[in-house]
Amino acid sequence: MHTVVVGTSGVTASDVLAVVRGGARVELSAEAVAALAASREIVDALAAKPDPVYGVSTGFGALATRHIGPELRAQLQRNIVRSHAAGMGPRVEREVVRALMFLRLKTVCSGRTGVRPEVARTMADVLNAGITPVVHEYGSLGCSGDLAPLSHCALTLMGEGEAEGPDGSVRPAGELLAEHGIRPVELREKEGLALLNGTDGMLGMLVMALADLDVLYKSADVTAALTLEALLGTDKVLAPDLHAIRPHPGQAASAANMLAVLKGSGLTGHHQDDAPRVQDAYSVRCAPQVAGAGRDTLAHARLVAERELASAVDNPVVLPDGRVESNGNFHGAPVAYVLDFLAIAVADLASIAERRTDRLLDKNRSHGLPPFLADDPGVDSGLMIAQYTQAALVSELKRLAVPASADSIPSSAMQEDHVSMGWSAARKLRTAVDNLTRVVAVELYAATRAVELREGLTPAPATRAVVEAVRAAGVGGPGPDRHLAPDLAAADAFVRDGRLVAAVETVTGPLG
Repeated sequence: MHTVVVGTSGVTASDVLAVVRGGARVELSAEAVAALAASREIVDALAAKPDPVYGVSTGFGALATRHIGPELRAQLQRNIVRSHAAGMGPRVEREVVRALMFLRLKTVCSGRTGVRPEVARTMADVLNAGITPVVHEYGSLGCSGDLAPLSHCALTLMGEGEAEGPDGSVRPAGELLAEHGIRPVELREKEGLALLNGTDGMLGMLVMALADLDVLYKSADVTAALTLEALLGTDKVLAPDLHAIRPHPGQAASAANMLAVLKGSGLTGHHQDDAPRVQDAYSVRCAPQVAGAGRDTLAHARLVAERELASAVDNPVVLPDGRVESNGNFHGAPVAYVLDFLAIAVADLASIAERRTDRLLDKNRSHGLPPFLADDPGVDSGLMIAQYTQAALVSELKRLAVPASADSIPSSAMQEDHVSMGWSAARKLRTAVDNLTRVVAVELYAATRAVELREGLTPAPATRAVVEAVRAAGVGGPGPDRHLAPDLAAADAFVRDGRLVAAVETVTGPLG
């Protein structure tokens, strides 16, 4: 099994995906263990002094003015975990919880948090055992970290609360730890706070969204090309020299992908045959510009994610010179902004895909295709309601594009008076990515049927590969009306697991 070694300098997106989706094992480097021990010595020394130090010998948040004596500090750390594990609502997905735990471990291993090596080892042991704390949808404001979600994870380390075992059953966390030979941690000064104070949930969801959207943007380039082909459009607008004079990298990449898919097509260029057109509609002609802008947004979001993956986010932090300083690095604004930015790009990509689908179904704009791509229009409704479903998804995506980070609700008796709402931005982006997948699947379903209805014209080799693969996957082709939901579900799965991109790349080679 693949193993990810966590050191002091952060982790990569590939590391995150390997652990949260691939089940990779986690180990601590010798460097990380040494850094943990060194920073713990600093915390222990400060704890022995009479002067109050935030997070070590004081209360938290608006209660930070109270000095806590040595006899109550272990209870203080237990109490912050128990009281902050106050989430409500549905359970969060397993991969998100694993990301929470792994990314908090990443920061702990930086040596900037003052946590003992044995706590970090327990975090790794829980991940490796496949034990997943029960974390709820609501409880994070994205400031002072993803507090409630991370608290539910820390509660499991203490052997309290509920967790899901590797078999999927939810049981008391203490039982699961005992079954796997893991001793619950006894938290000491600073450790409870250090386990809660991070942007780990929103960052984990950002990393996963970037991976999913990388595939989806390629998929959208493919379906846009298939629609252009089915509409007998021109591929001249995809010429590299046209895109070179407006040098946005994402735009050039999308145009190149579409051109690769259309290479060798016998359908493109017929836009002057029976119903002369000077230009194709914007949803076809401007596909690279819209998808390209989204790709460039992905690139910016990836840069933010890389910086955050290299960060040690905690408050207070232990600095190499021995200072323990309060700071504001836990604020989620950098991550929240790009999560919201991605939701906007996702909504627009879905919107242009839906417009192309509608054009394929409208006999007045489809250049010779039957109404709704029906077998016997009037008797058959064809794909009429598939487009309704797609439109409903796009409408929802537009609502999800409203930025969460523009909101802030003060908390902790006005001590935490400006929050990022980054967790909320991440949660709605996950829904948006799911819905974009469905929207692209509907365009794929319509475009492949439309291409097959262009009798006497030969589609591109890449298009033929897609049609063959999608039909082999159980997605039906042209014919009389049938129950559409199973076909659409099969198309969704075909896009979601990357088979659409894989089918094209058997002909084109890797897409950009």
